Amino acid sequence: MRNKVFLYDTTLRDGAQKEGISFSVEDKIKIAQKLDELGVHYIEGGWPGSNPKDISFFREMKGYSLKRAKMVAFGSTRKKNTKAETDTNLQELIRAGTSTVTIFGKSWDLQVKYALQTTLEENLRMIFESIRFLKSQGLEVIYDAEHFFDGFKANPRYALTTLEKAAEAGADNISLCDTNGGTLVEELQEIIREVKKRIKTSLGIHCHNDAELAVANSLTAVKLGIVLVQGTINGYGERCGNANLCSIIANLKLKMGVDCLTDKQLSHLTEVSRFVSEVANIVPRDEAPFVGLSAFAHKGGVHVSAVQKHPRTYEHISPEKVGNKRRILISELSGKSALLSKAKEFKIDMARDPKAVKKILSLLKDLEYKGYQFEGAEGSFEILLRKAKGEYPKFFDLEGFRVIVEKDKKGLLRSEATLKVKVGDLVEHTAAEGDGPVNALDNALRKALEKFYPDLKEMKLADFKVRVINAEAGTAAKVRVLIESRDEKDEWNTVGVSENIIEASWQALVDSIEYKLLKDK
Repeated sequence: MRNKVFLYDTTLRDGAQKEGISFSVEDKIKIAQKLDELGVHYIEGGWPGSNPKDISFFREMKGYSLKRAKMVAFGSTRKKNTKAETDTNLQELIRAGTSTVTIFGKSWDLQVKYALQTTLEENLRMIFESIRFLKSQGLEVIYDAEHFFDGFKANPRYALTTLEKAAEAGADNISLCDTNGGTLVEELQEIIREVKKRIKTSLGIHCHNDAELAVANSLTAVKLGIVLVQGTINGYGERCGNANLCSIIANLKLKMGVDCLTDKQLSHLTEVSRFVSEVANIVPRDEAPFVGLSAFAHKGGVHVSAVQKHPRTYEHISPEKVGNKRRILISELSGKSALLSKAKEFKIDMARDPKAVKKILSLLKDLEYKGYQFEGAEGSFEILLRKAKGEYPKFFDLEGFRVIVEKDKKGLLRSEATLKVKVGDLVEHTAAEGDGPVNALDNALRKALEKFYPDLKEMKLADFKVRVINAEAGTAAKVRVLIESRDEKDEWNTVGVSENIIEASWQALVDSIEYKLLKDK
């Protein structure tokens, strides 16, 4: 292992600037605790000088004890033409009560001229006096050299002078920021080499992803001796986001041999990624490297066969190292190997039944041609397999249903479903209302079945997606409905396809309920 590199997470501050994210104080506390469990060294909690929420967060965090991480308050250098000792922003940093603070200052003469609207000399004094004051308060000070790479390209002498002032004032770390995210790897290498000739203070890196190079630039910086790496979980951030700390951590540990987390901590990486997505109410990217649902998913028959013989044929690391898992997808591209592997996953023995395998492969291709998609509906696929094997119990039969959607004079919509189902020799006739026709059907079906299968009360629909398959057919087009359901233990997906959205929804809904009953049985 190489020397330690420190991980600096700014999800709660820079990541919160992503469009669509709004963390509550409670959200931020939960994420901070999760990041601490992961083993991150610094957690930037927010900017107490900019809003009441962050002031409240730092106040609340005083009641929590972090095991590994240092909580960091973020702010800016003093305002122009004022004293550091009386600057309200710097005072809020001190009141935050953290042992470490990070402040940013301008490295680019263009920013000094247009954003600060002050002189280059005053900007240097703002940097020096702010850091010196915070150091006099006994704080660890990280200085973010904002827009440093753009500043260096425009005026290298001045950009380096801003760093020298930060070092002279006693900054513990100077982090070089690619704030606009447009620096190429080769440019970054050359600039960091020049910086290291002049600056002996510990260096950090803070990259944005506007050219999709944030992770590459961060890893390159580490190769050049940078010891503190800033980023956000899942790369959340303004515009195109920040450097993705999930990818940085995995690459540092597994590819570069850098001691940033323990093996055990690394195995929680996927869990943390999905936890933050859930709290942020952002749908996780399936294709995200290392932690995405599809990161180790195999669909093509040749790939599946090879992976089963030796995982390294199509996997660059073992998924378990980052807490992820291998997935075998079922589609029209699947061959015998994929089918047998999936059946084994469901604890269904099909290896001794070649006729059933051949039949299912043919049926699968026919169904996908009609618009079904089983790679995202494994609940429906397991039901399909068990029916083909004759291992599927009949839980209920539909005798018929009717759905009424009515709009009254006030413009209010009302949906009502009535249905008859047969369980054994008993026929149950029920009616129920809902927010929409599918919700009404769901309520009516549960109402009919819960007296026979009380465990259905534990189940709920978590997501409902509709996809038009052949848009050229207009309103007569086929639709595919995917339903995600969950109970206290598991979650599963089911699918239905029809020209009638109610029928497609019914198919997916019935599969969802039957899968719950099958699973519990």
